[in-house]
Amino acid sequence: MRLSIVVPCYNEEDVIDLFDKSIRASLDELPIDYELCYVDDGSRDRTLEHLRKLAAESPANTRYVSFSRNFGKEAGMLAGLREATGDAVVLMDADLQHPPELIEQMLELYDRGHDQVIARRTREGDKRVRSAVSRLYYRLINKWVDVEIKDGVGDFRLLSRRAVDALLSLPEYNRFSKGLFSWIGFDTVTFDYKNVAREAGETKWRFGALLNYGMDGLISFNNRPLRIAIYLGLVLVGLAALYAAWITGVALVDGIDSPGYVTLIVAIVGLGGLQMVMLGLIGEYIGRIYYETKRRPHFLVKETNAPRATFRAEGYRGAAEDEQ
Repeated sequence: MRLSIVVPCYNEEDVIDLFDKSIRASLDELPIDYELCYVDDGSRDRTLEHLRKLAAESPANTRYVSFSRNFGKEAGMLAGLREATGDAVVLMDADLQHPPELIEQMLELYDRGHDQVIARRTREGDKRVRSAVSRLYYRLINKWVDVEIKDGVGDFRLLSRRAVDALLSLPEYNRFSKGLFSWIGFDTVTFDYKNVAREAGETKWRFGALLNYGMDGLISFNNRPLRIAIYLGLVLVGLAALYAAWITGVALVDGIDSPGYVTLIVAIVGLGGLQMVMLGLIGEYIGRIYYETKRRPHFLVKETNAPRATFRAEGYRGAAEDEQ
């Protein structure tokens, strides 16, 4: 059996060497053939230099791809999946918050016939406010989206070759991998592991990035917000009609009364704000359609030691110049 380890990296110079040493120590104890597929997502530090060194030290089973700029983790995972040639693929981060020793347990479950083996972290050690917000988010989003997204489940997982091929067959530009993993289905099993602190460096997830990521999850797999806009519009029309009937009835009984300025202003401001929210929501969907129709590549490669043939997805236009 051949196992591919896909590792997206962004500004990981402080930890990448330690990660490589740790992952090799774990994999060398297993009766498998393996390859490490690193993806440098346009790092601004010396991550690429470290990857060159690691590839030079172990050229037989180490490959790296470096993007021309930062395209995001979703693009990094996609590039790694395209590069991977193993019978199974493990996605994991370079900060050692995904313990390499869990790969053995993943392989045991994979041998039992599961196409997706997911390592779900507990929230031990997380801040209470962040844990509460995360749990609330997953509860709400699962009532909206068309696929189930489990709380605590991230990108740390093993995928069978047919699961990888299924993911690579999905051509969309706006990718939300958590949803895509659930959408493809196949036999899936999940096990828990204790939360591990980051070994070095700083997290790349800030509040704004997390908020945008949450919006991606909400919009990528359903159109219910647009339907809610329709229903809310109908409710407002109905309330407006009732209010108009009430005003007309009062005018017929008591005569016309001039007061009502405050009511009018509140109604205009409230309805105007609601319209702006709905226009923004519609614009978000239209913007995603706009990006999909452009059909731009998900990433561009500046440098790689991997052969072009490993990028197997159709329409790929991101090869390094020295391979042309």
